Amino acid sequence: MLKRTLFLSMLSILFFVMIAGCSKNDYVTSSYNNTNMGTPGTNEVFIQNISFSPKSITVTAGTTVKWTNKDNVSHTVTSGTPGSPNGTFDSGNLGNGGTFSYTFNTKGTFPYYCRLHQDTMTGTVVVQ
Repeated sequence: MLKRTLFLSMLSILFFVMIAGCSKNDYVTSSYNNTNMGTPGTNEVFIQNISFSPKSITVTAGTTVKWTNKDNVSHTVTSGTPGSPNGTFDSGNLGNGGTFSYTFNTKGTFPYYCRLHQDTMTGTVVVQ
């Protein structure tokens, strides 16, 4: 009985050490990233590493901004702030390689976020 208790205790400790060694960032890196990241072009935003890149973009009125999902999970591009979409634009779910474009005709600051990852994914388009 003592051997069994000792074995189960050691097994529990080993399991705890294995779990403690895994961080959220390790999971994000291995699960979400696509190896073909690249750099966004002019008036373009990449969705990669569970974030918008660049996080803020400045354009002139009449410019079309294009978002491309480079992650291996779905994301959205939703105007407004987390929990408060304003209805100006919403891409719906974008899978890997999916794109969404919107033309900004009015000057102002336009916040947006991912409805699926709203705790961490926000961005802004500034239109001059």
